[in-house]
Order: sequence, then C-alpha cells, then structure tokens
Amino acid sequence: MIEIRTHGRGGQGSVIASEILADAFFREGMFVQAFPAFGVERRGAPVMAFTRVSESEIRERCQIYEPDHLVVLDAILIDTVNITDGLKKGGWIVINTSASLGDSELAKKFKVATIDANAIAIKYRLGSRAAPIVNTAIVGAFAGATGLVGIDAVQEAIKELVPIKKNENAQAAQEAYDSVRK
Repeated sequence: MIEIRTHGRGGQGSVIASEILADAFFREGMFVQAFPAFGVERRGAPVMAFTRVSESEIRERCQIYEPDHLVVLDAILIDTVNITDGLKKGGWIVINTSASLGDSELAKKFKVATIDANAIAIKYRLGSRAAPIVNTAIVGAFAGATGLVGIDAVQEAIKELVPIKKNENAQAAQEAYDSVRK
C-alpha cells in the first residue's frame, strides 16, 4: 500500500488534490481512498488530506500517521507544522515553492521535489493572484517527481473532478509535471 499525506491551507484545494490523485490511481487500476482531516478550520488554516493506494482492497479507515510520501501546498507550513512526522525512509516530499531547497536540512534528510505551483496557477488564472489554487499543479508535480501515476490519468481525473477551467487545470498539471525540480 502507498500512503500519501497532503498538507495545505484551507482554500488551496488540498482535499480536491487528494481526490484527483486517488482518481488518477483508480484509472490505472488501483484501489484507492481519499479523505480530509479537518474540523472547524477556516480559509487559511492548516488542513490535511489523505490518499491510500493499493493493488488490493483497502480495509484501513484511519488517518495516515506514517506516510510513504508528502504533498505540501504551502511551504510556510514546513516551519509551523511538523510535516515530516512519521514520513517513511525513501519517501518523496513534493513542495510548492519557488525557493531552491537543495542545501536545506529538509533536502539533506529526505527526497525533495519542488515546483512553483503558485506561478503556474497564476499563469492559468486558477484562483486569484493573492490566493492561487495550486492543487492541480501540485498533483502534476507529484506525478512527475515520483513516477507512481501517469500524467494522462491525472489529466483525466482533473477533467472529471474539477468543476471549472478544466483545460486550464489540466495544462497547469502538465506544466508542473514537465518542470518539477528533483
């Protein structure tokens, strides 16, 4: 089983990102789960979402405490939330940031991939300049960094699940897939 924990802020699309990821894996023949963990959080508050992927039926029904991989929609969370808590050795952390993390402590301990999903979302007018919606770009970057799911399946999932700007979201995912930095 592959377990993926997504960290973001309310309004960035963390929950939809986990659902797109699950749907893409499902399209490739896997069993999946996707679910959020939030209570009274509001726009801008830290949120988590979870995705499980397996070749057989998934019977677990709990949060993911020891993820294989992480997706981070807001790099500021790295300093405010212990995002790496429980991350298994060899797991990827895909982070939305324009910064280079090559010499960071995080990159010394884990496999890190980065993408400026904010810039991509702004380019395709996904959300506003002040609050870009980065979920489709970060899922494309995850596919590009890990190679666990194909970009075609990701784009099909986006076109099925995203309510507006389907083509722009699919293009954002493709651009992130092509330009993710490992």
